[in-house]
Parts: sequence; C-alpha cells; structure tokens
Amino acid sequence: MERFFVIAVSAAIGTAFFLWFSRAVKKQSMRDYIMSHQWLLHPNSICYWRTAMAAFGFILYFFTPYQSVAIFIFTFSAILDGADGVVARGCNLSSLWGEWLDPMCDKLTYLPPLIGFAYAGIISIELIWVLVTIEFVGQFFARRILTWIKFSGAANNFGKIKAIICFGLVILCALMDKNPEFINITDEVLIACIVLSSASVVFKFIPNRLYADILSVLNFGCGVTSLILTHHHHFAWAICIIITGQLFDLFDGRMALKHGGTKYGPYLDDIADFVSFGLAPAYVIVQIGGSLAWVVGGVFIIGVAFRLIRFIAMDKTRTDLPEGIFNGLPSPAGALIVLGASLIATPGILWGLTSVSVSLMVSHIRFVHFGRVILKQIPKPVFFLISSAIILILSFIFKTKNAEMFGYLILGSVLVYMIAGRRWIRQ
Repeated sequence: MERFFVIAVSAAIGTAFFLWFSRAVKKQSMRDYIMSHQWLLHPNSICYWRTAMAAFGFILYFFTPYQSVAIFIFTFSAILDGADGVVARGCNLSSLWGEWLDPMCDKLTYLPPLIGFAYAGIISIELIWVLVTIEFVGQFFARRILTWIKFSGAANNFGKIKAIICFGLVILCALMDKNPEFINITDEVLIACIVLSSASVVFKFIPNRLYADILSVLNFGCGVTSLILTHHHHFAWAICIIITGQLFDLFDGRMALKHGGTKYGPYLDDIADFVSFGLAPAYVIVQIGGSLAWVVGGVFIIGVAFRLIRFIAMDKTRTDLPEGIFNGLPSPAGALIVLGASLIATPGILWGLTSVSVSLMVSHIRFVHFGRVILKQIPKPVFFLISSAIILILSFIFKTKNAEMFGYLILGSVLVYMIAGRRWIRQ
C-alpha cells in the first residue's frame, strides 16, 4: 500500500495547489504578477513546464529507482493541465496557438508513460498504439483540415474527459505495477479512452447546430440497442446502454440552447426519451419481473408517456414553474430507479419501486434539472474528474461482473440527485 499512499499524497498536494491557484488568479494582484512574469506563468509557458516535468518523471520512473518521486512529479504535472486554462480565462491570454498547444502537451504528458507501461506488460500494446494513432491523427491531420475549413480546433468535452482519464490511467498503471494482485481494469479504461478520443475527433467536423440532433439520435439508438440486448437477456449491458443514452440526453438540451438546432430537434428528443426511458426500462421489467411483469411494465410505459405529454403540452408554457425546475420526477431518473432495482431486487420489490417511480413522475413534486442547474454549479475540473471516476467505477464493475454493485450504484446516484436537488428547490 506504500504506492497507494504516495499517489494519494501527490494528488492531495496537487489538488490543494490547483484550488489555491484558481482562487488566487481571481485577485488583481496575482493577475498583475502573471502579466509581468509571462515567461513563467503564461498559459503556453505552463504547457511547456508541465510537459518538461512529465518527461523528467518518465525518465525517473522507467530508468531510475526513484519511482515515488516520478509519481509525484507526474501527478503534479497532470493537475497543472487545468492551471493553464485558469490563467488563460482569468488574464484573457487565450490564443490560437494555445488551443493547439494544450491538447498536444496533454498527449506528450500521458502517452509516453502509457507506452512504457504497455511494454512492461501492464496494459495492451495493441490498444495503446491504436490510441496513439487516433491521438496524432486528430492532432496533426484533423487539425490541419479544420484550419483549412475554418473550424475551431479547440478541445471539446470528449477530449477533455479523455485526457483526464488518460492521466488517471497512468496512475492506475503505476499502482498495478507495484500491486499486480489487484484486479486489472487498465484495458477496459483504455478502451474508454479510445472511444472518447475518436468521438473528440469526429465531433470537431460537425457543425455546432447539429450537435443536439445528433445526440438525440444517439440516445434513440441506445434505446433500440438496449431493447435488443434485453431480448437476449444481456441485462447489465442493456442497462449500461440506457445510461449512456441518458448522458446523450443530458447534453442535447444544453447543445440546443448553446448552438441552436433544427426544426426536427424537439421531436427527435421526445421520441428518443420515450424509447430509452420508457420502452427500454419497461422491457427490462417484462423480462425480469415475474408473473405480473407485463402489467407493471405497461404501467411504467403509461407513466412515462403521461410525464412526457404533460411536459410538452403544459409544463413548457407554465409561468409559475421556475426555469430549471421539473414538475414531477424526470423520466431519466424514473428509469434509473427501475433499472437499479431490476439488478438487485426480487420481483415484488421491483414492482414496488416501479410504482414509486411512476408515482413520482406523474406527481406535482418539483425536482431540479440536473444538467441546467446542478451541473452548472459544479466546477468544470470537478465535473471532468467525476466523469472520469464514473468510467473507472463502471470499468471495475464490468471487469468483476458485479451486477449488484452496479444496481446499488444506480439507485445511490438517483438518491443523491433527489437529495442534492432540494437545495435549489427551496431557493
């Protein structure tokens, strides 16, 4: 556990520094100091420094016995990835060169140690070279094309979450290197990095106004895929696909507000929501829920349909309903209650929790919008860390095939959402 202690201390010190620095940049005195010492604290300079630190840490880890020092240096370097953005925004020092440099320095920070761990036998060599290929195709060829067609080459959320997961994957490999008896989920996490890296490249070429519609179509595809998986009794995978659809649904509304959309967008969103959060969970109930499963599943579908129709026909036009507040439990949260219960409960308890879910959805109890209210209150670095942690947890669950843990995680997340949201309901 010595290595775990080193990683924990390094992360704590680095996080404390980042929080202090983020607050300090808000003060005029610190901004003045940064402007007078740009050779050291300009966002681009920070990129150079953290890349150099990572290179030094790479040499220390793989070619010297000072691996603990290397872990500290790398961890600190990874956390500095957020510092350049803080300075760029706080001191208005953003630049086109910086947009290219930041993701490039990320790659030069986490790819060399990942390659090193691959040849040390801790992670798949084939998968790591797939990631390297996608990363550099996106960095050089895709960005060159984007420049020609006058699209922004700045990192999107897919790329940012991927970068944080890759940083975490390096630390995870270091932990596995010293403790090979631990359950190895490195390849599963690496696959997530490959998927996110590919999505980051693809979405750079898509006009912003199409983002919302594409996310709605992806949500719909998740619902259909889940129905197929449920039919073949792959329940854990079916539930995971529905949750993936919920992530797409979480962002399609935000993309529509930020970038606009097409006239078909609202219809696509409603259809996708009904399939992914109504039909798909109901079919899970039908396959798992015992003798009354068809009745309970039908009640759930009716509840979701009523919830969506009421939202479209009435709640959208209400003036007494504050912005970001739902009348009744949102259907994605209602679906999560059913899905979590289906993994851990007996048919009778599943019927009961389904009834609770439907009752909350059709009720007039107010619930806060997670994406438009709660998510806005979470600092971006914290959001990216939470997203990365969720992917790590899911990787562990699928590696160990622990369906009950998955179910408790789902139900726990709904409970946290409902409790945390009460703060904004009372305001």
